[in-house]
Amino acid sequence: MQFKPVWTAWRNANLDVTGRVVDLLQRNASHSEGQGYGMLLAAYAGDARAFAAMENWARINLAIRPDALMAWRWLDDQPDKVPDTNNASDGDLFRAWALLKGFERFGVGEYRDQAAAITRDLAAKCIVSHPGTGASLLLPAVHGFRTPDGFVYNPSYAMPLALTELAQAFDEPALADAAANGLAMADLLAAGGVVPDWVEVTPAGPQPATGFSYEAGYEAIRVPLFLIWSGQGTHSAVSRYVAAQKAVPAGEVATVISRTGEDILQTTSAAGYRAVAALATCTTDGGIGTEIPPYVPSAPYYPATLHLFAMLAQMEAVPRCLPI
Repeated sequence: MQFKPVWTAWRNANLDVTGRVVDLLQRNASHSEGQGYGMLLAAYAGDARAFAAMENWARINLAIRPDALMAWRWLDDQPDKVPDTNNASDGDLFRAWALLKGFERFGVGEYRDQAAAITRDLAAKCIVSHPGTGASLLLPAVHGFRTPDGFVYNPSYAMPLALTELAQAFDEPALADAAANGLAMADLLAAGGVVPDWVEVTPAGPQPATGFSYEAGYEAIRVPLFLIWSGQGTHSAVSRYVAAQKAVPAGEVATVISRTGEDILQTTSAAGYRAVAALATCTTDGGIGTEIPPYVPSAPYYPATLHLFAMLAQMEAVPRCLPI
């Protein structure tokens, strides 16, 4: 499957003329995550114009904090477009990673400079110590996720490959530590079932986080995908996810799974989610070729993006899982 035509279809469906990545199912909002994801896809596709447009929009509309991080959301239907200037560390992580890739692909020095600034502020403001072990982990945002006993943690935010490449490029070992410790945390969580969307990290270990999903849902689906992309296809979190998917009828994929992995709570036939499951299954089972479905141009932003990420992960990390 060629990447550039699929990228073009994604761009036509999700990117407006101003460089804003639009999430139609979220009140036409835009998020720092979406801008970072879109920029990364554009870098891989070699689309310098789209990359510059997305970076310019993010810089003007979301990079409005006193540091190098972005406000996490822009609301199309509100007079105050950015009512909350707190960041989302995964959005900043992916924008920084995309800017590094953009510098490597397009040779624009400003992209590398901006990636360095974001990386420094992520390391300074979004790396927190485990209250029990002292291990460094990625906090979801600068504000709002600390608790009396520790902090709330999202396993899908700590994309290992992004963290390690930025750590190496800009000599920020705290990000490399967060990647390694994120792998260890995912392994610990997988011992109890499918890695969930959110946990509270306490001195006694991870616990359900009050007010946050403890199921493996739309957040956690990124965990096996990002692990595979990062060359961690044998990780226990991937095999746990695959084992749960085997209980789903053919043509469907589980999008919400109980913490134990024993109950399938929601399924879909959407191609983007099926692409992730197919890639994970092929990676774990050791076969040749995978049933990653064809891209659907009309797919909503999130599953469409996961579909393209699954394609990139397959090409970079698991070439034997070529779509068939």
